[in-house]
Amino acid sequence: MSSLSLAARHDALLVDLDGTLIRGSQPIPGAAEALANAGLPVVYVTNNASRSPRDTADHLRSLGFSAGADDVMTSAQAAVVMAADHVDPGARVLVVGHDSFRDLARQAGYEVVLSADDDPEVVLQGLSRELTWSDLAEGCLAIRRGVPWVASNVDATLPTERGLLPGNGSLVAALRAATDREPLVAGKPAAGVLTAAADLVGSTRPLVIGDRLDTDIQGAVAAGMPSLMVLTGVHGVDDLLVADPDSRATYLADDLSALSASAEASRIDAAVELDGTVENGALHLTSAPEALDRLDLARAVVRLAWRHESKAFRAADEGLRSRLAGAGLGVG
Repeated sequence: MSSLSLAARHDALLVDLDGTLIRGSQPIPGAAEALANAGLPVVYVTNNASRSPRDTADHLRSLGFSAGADDVMTSAQAAVVMAADHVDPGARVLVVGHDSFRDLARQAGYEVVLSADDDPEVVLQGLSRELTWSDLAEGCLAIRRGVPWVASNVDATLPTERGLLPGNGSLVAALRAATDREPLVAGKPAAGVLTAAADLVGSTRPLVIGDRLDTDIQGAVAAGMPSLMVLTGVHGVDDLLVADPDSRATYLADDLSALSASAEASRIDAAVELDGTVENGALHLTSAPEALDRLDLARAVVRLAWRHESKAFRAADEGLRSRLAGAGLGVG
């Protein structure tokens, strides 16, 4: 096994915020130190469009992270960039979201309007904790007229210190139901926001780090970038095991401390090979070395399931079933 650390294999870290570095207003223990010790450029890539890049950086610094506004790439920034593919410079824009999102649109040269009666040429939608029914209503009217609709992201939930709360995707769902339209999506899992983040620091060997398969990891796959899934947020090992190929992480670890450990230690396709057979579409796991710790066992089972393209599996005995449950895997 190579002694080269995971961080040393890459030239930049493209890191998610909510669920990866922070939960609401609280930092995840050890995350700031792990990033600092990695010694690599960090771009903070977030689907949270409720803060400006500067406010996001200020918030991160208050929690112990080294961050400036130029180190942040938000899905709102990506949405403003995407709008340029659909409307002319200076177009009228209706923003269903936070004031900071409107500021980004103005900085890009767009005319920001507040009502569907002002004939907006595009609707941009992002998370805002102050969003009202009236805001959604204006967006609904404009979208129903057929103008382009760009959502900063479609994350259904937002991890906080109190638990999972409604994310922008939940608000997008309201307009989807009211308009029978589908939005264009700017943030993860779209590849563009990650490509832009890598370009920001001139990276050719970036590592994407996140907690969500449907945004962070799927975005990394779409961008052709390796990814590290951490177990500090929304998705767990059982979610990863049943993930489709477009949402499969390269590495799996509890948290960002894996950056200083050997890259091969957390690489899923380098995990121990286990014995198993497939019967009636279900993978039957017959044994696993007792020396495997919880996370090594999880990686090994995920690798085996992916190899057999099986999303259901069973353990041979109660002892193995108990070990798998401890690794975050429910079995039949």
